[in-house]
Amino acid sequence: MWEGGKDQPLVLSYCLKEYDCNMKTIDPNEAVDFLIKNAAAYAKAKAQVTYLEEFRKSKKAILFGSAIGNTVTDRENKAYSHPEYLSLLDGLREAVEEAERLKWMLVAAQARIDVWRSQEASNRNIDRNTQ
Repeated sequence: MWEGGKDQPLVLSYCLKEYDCNMKTIDPNEAVDFLIKNAAAYAKAKAQVTYLEEFRKSKKAILFGSAIGNTVTDRENKAYSHPEYLSLLDGLREAVEEAERLKWMLVAAQARIDVWRSQEASNRNIDRNTQ
């Protein structure tokens, strides 16, 4: 039996074992709005990752140039272990984490749209077969 109110989607009023009755109704417009709202945040996070990846090379060169050591390896080790370099790596880690979080949220929103599209196609098939 199907039930639904004025502003509520139709839902199956009883559950079958093979279906999860706690499934969230998918609103494709909400998913598209999410994609639009978060596209700029993702772009900014991705740009920050790229900037930090490139700046890391410059920072290493700066620290390498100012490091005191007898060999190239000594100077390189001092540059890599310098607190400023380590801090930059922490920032890079945080930037990658944020960019990946946003990326997968956007992928999930797109997947919701795809699921909704499949559900609508299935509903059209059911309607055609029951008429």
